[in-house]
Order: sequence, then structure tokens, then C-alpha cells
Amino acid sequence: MKAFVAKVSAFAREEDGVALTEYLILLALLVGGVIGTVTAAGGNLSDAWGSWGSWWMSSVSTDAIVSTP
Repeated sequence: MKAFVAKVSAFAREEDGVALTEYLILLALLVGGVIGTVTAAGGNLSDAWGSWGSWWMSSVSTDAIVSTP
């Protein structure tokens, strides 16, 4: 156990270890933010996408029937 603590302490003292730790924390915050945003807005986005798809299909179907010779 002492060897593990010594390795972790040495890793934390090195600049590369500190930079890696900072990047991992930043990555975790970004991933958490993306997951939170998708979770919060997921229902609204699904509804908007569905209504847009319905409008698109009805518009394309109407245009295809009118413009077909």
C-alpha cells in the first residue's frame, strides 16, 4: 500500500501528472455537461424533430403529387 501511495504522490508532483489530471477533470466536466444538456433538452428536441419531419413529409408529398405530369 505504501508503494501505491508513493507512486500516486510522485505522479501528482510531476508536471505531466498535474496536467493530465487537469485535462481529465476538464474532460469529465465537458462530458457531464453534454449528457446533462441532452437529458434536459432531449424531449423538446425529439418533439421538434418529429414535427419538422411531419411537415417535411407532408410538404414533399404534396409537391410531388402536384408537380408530377
